[in-house]
Amino acid sequence: MTSTASNSNKERVFIFDTTLRDGEQSPGATMTLEEKLQVADALDEMGVDIIEAGFPIASNGDFEAVVAVAKQVKNATVAGLARAITADIDRAAEAVRHARKGRIHTFVSTSPIHLAHQMKKTEDEVVEIIARTVAQARNLVDDVEWSAMDATRTPLEFLKRCVDTAIKAGATTINLPDTVGYAVPEEHFQMFKTIIESVPNADKAIFSVHCHDDLGMAVANSLAGVAGGARQIECTINGLGERAGNAALEEVVMALRTRGDAMPFFTEIETTQLSRASRIVSAASNFPVQYNKAIVGKNAFAHESGIHQDGMLKNAETYEIMTPASVGIKETTLVMGKHSGRAAFKDKLKELGYELGDNAFQEAFQRFKDLADRKKHVYDADIIALVDDEVGSVGDRIKLVDMEVVSKTGGVHKCNLVVTIDGVETNVSYEGTGSVDAIFNAIKEASGQDPHLVLYAVDGVTGGTDAQASAHVRLEMNGRIASGNAAEPDTLVASARAYLNALNRVMIERGAAAQGALAG
Repeated sequence: MTSTASNSNKERVFIFDTTLRDGEQSPGATMTLEEKLQVADALDEMGVDIIEAGFPIASNGDFEAVVAVAKQVKNATVAGLARAITADIDRAAEAVRHARKGRIHTFVSTSPIHLAHQMKKTEDEVVEIIARTVAQARNLVDDVEWSAMDATRTPLEFLKRCVDTAIKAGATTINLPDTVGYAVPEEHFQMFKTIIESVPNADKAIFSVHCHDDLGMAVANSLAGVAGGARQIECTINGLGERAGNAALEEVVMALRTRGDAMPFFTEIETTQLSRASRIVSAASNFPVQYNKAIVGKNAFAHESGIHQDGMLKNAETYEIMTPASVGIKETTLVMGKHSGRAAFKDKLKELGYELGDNAFQEAFQRFKDLADRKKHVYDADIIALVDDEVGSVGDRIKLVDMEVVSKTGGVHKCNLVVTIDGVETNVSYEGTGSVDAIFNAIKEASGQDPHLVLYAVDGVTGGTDAQASAHVRLEMNGRIASGNAAEPDTLVASARAYLNALNRVMIERGAAAQGALAG
């Protein structure tokens, strides 16, 4: 953790991570329970103060996930989201009661446009709802957060009234979210400053920022809110979230750490675990991180310009304001070959930030040995891709057994495919306009499903013609969107496995699995 001794003249900012709740609302980012627990572990180990684990009333699956996270997390406060409705609050309390430290996070709309078209309530009615539901939550738990949905488009006088009411009713945290990503930094700063200075009992609560990135200003607005008096930042790993996403945890944390001269604040985040957390969330959500993503992107510490390279060789500080090691990024190194044993592989996984159970370790080790037989050099990045791929495929109902692709310039492209569906083997052959088209057509024929292909992309994990191909597929079916990733030295096999991974996910209902989806 960051030493508080070195931060004696700075104020602490609490980090509230909502990757498992708001982040998972990003279309296609639905995670399994096992994946949510892996993400929660990474967040807890990294020093996140509050983990928002889900929306317990949304479904039995969401409720069970919040309960499981609450039981597992060792240090962080675990929060459950609830609308300002009695049943929501009771359900959230039931879920977080299993946590060492539980929080109910309840919210209600406050802006005129929301009151007129969504709430259909008057200002007086909203104030009554706040008083009643916050008091209900406080009677169930000691830690209550209240949010003014669409706060940045709410008149300040009414917002003051709502905040005052929430604090008097027992709210210990007040969140003023930029729900639609509408704010600019200066007005965000002013909103917090005005509310905190003018609400009489503002000192009885911690104020929080929750910014969306619709205009690309989520991080800037979050930091402006802190400058205005907020001491909690709500964010997600990799900026995951609905629409354009949320403020990225890694960006706000490193901004505060790197520019402590301009922003006298600190967090308790162990920054050397940021890269690992980014990889875990990317694998669990099947959302690849863009190459030029700040802090954790593949190119974040890459220097190609001759002038930059020359400066880096003379003094790294000429073009680097932070070191790769400070966020847990290491140079890609040659690690092992086909003669490496289990002990060496386990040590390497631990060094890369992975701790796998016995079965998962055995599967990963076997895939490593298979890869080492096929690939001349195995790098750290290859092992990361291999393990992340394994994590993303846990519980798949449709699995690839064998595939043969026949392709000819100007001729027929055909895929002969063998898959198992719930353990039952199926053989199909199908043609397409190209090799990948033939593969995807064969999978649709075998599964009896016809999803819409939203995205298909391939990139190399490392350099060289024998590099693993990392394939990304996003599918949409019956209003649900899901993404799939896979890494293989063979680009076509990677493409097939990524498509199958996405297809498995798109057939899972939010919450409970759609039993019999394949049969239907």
